[in-house]
Amino acid sequence: MKKITMFVVLLAAAGFLSAFTVVEYTAVAPTWQVDKGHSSVAFSVRHFFASVIGTFDEFDGTVTFDPEDLEGSSIDFSIKVASVNTKNERRDNHLQSADFFNAEEWPEMTFKSSNITKSGDQYLAKGEMTIRDVTKEVEIPIQFLGQMEHPRRAGSYIGGFATEFTIDRNEYGVGTGNYAATATIGGEVKVTINLEVNRSDS
Repeated sequence: MKKITMFVVLLAAAGFLSAFTVVEYTAVAPTWQVDKGHSSVAFSVRHFFASVIGTFDEFDGTVTFDPEDLEGSSIDFSIKVASVNTKNERRDNHLQSADFFNAEEWPEMTFKSSNITKSGDQYLAKGEMTIRDVTKEVEIPIQFLGQMEHPRRAGSYIGGFATEFTIDRNEYGVGTGNYAATATIGGEVKVTINLEVNRSDS
């Protein structure tokens, strides 16, 4: 009888420890939603000697992030190609065509992280970037600008992130014809993203 009682106690203890482990494992970093009205996605690319600057005005994303829980942190971000805006309608239409992004066939550019690590005073988000039908593994530097409680919304918080990196458009098949051969348009594209994000405890 004593042996049976001890076996039951051990099972109960094992169950308790297992439950405790599960709770600890599922306690992931908080999820932030991008505040699109206070965020921006911009790019610049050389045209002959000067640079053309443009934006993508429609984008969305979810940032799950805690500097103390990088294993539970992630970034999932998408950009609508048809929202490209260089303040020149003819050029914007050309950028959406098959010569460049082919927005009709591939309407979105995406980035999905596989892991986030700390590097000095910034973070590195490693993951897959997809433009057109090309997916490449990239590493994007991320600055966490801080977080604070929303001054007018109890239980809500505001955070900020920024990144600046360069990609080679040729690697993603963006730009055909004689653009690369004549160096009319540079191959390197500088991307600058600033995000204001929100989350709530409720």
